[in-house]
Amino acid sequence: MADIKYSREHEWVDVNGDSAIVGITEYAQEQLGDIVFVELPAVGASFDQGEQAAVIESVKAAGEIYAPVSGEVTEINEALDGSPETINEDATGEGWLLKMSVRDANELDELMDKEAYDEYVTSLE
Repeated sequence: MADIKYSREHEWVDVNGDSAIVGITEYAQEQLGDIVFVELPAVGASFDQGEQAAVIESVKAAGEIYAPVSGEVTEINEALDGSPETINEDATGEGWLLKMSVRDANELDELMDKEAYDEYVTSLE
């Protein structure tokens, strides 16, 4: 993973040039519990930063996933369709949600690095 940033909504984004991989953090998957369904956007869908991009349903609740940066979806993790529990098993690896182009790299400045995110999560507990 190259330059990983985190949102206050508990998404992570791994940016490499003008493309990014998006998923949810370990903290988010722990809060959701056992994930049973993932509703991902269509390839080609475009989102602004902070706009709802996907939904994850668990045995406890449903959670909205927000685009950490503005851009267009270039790929979705189709493996999650049959195995949504992959997010519980490997939220920051094989459990990624989508890949997207990055429309404005300056938006990354609004996100947190790992240290700041860890402090943020500690403040929630």
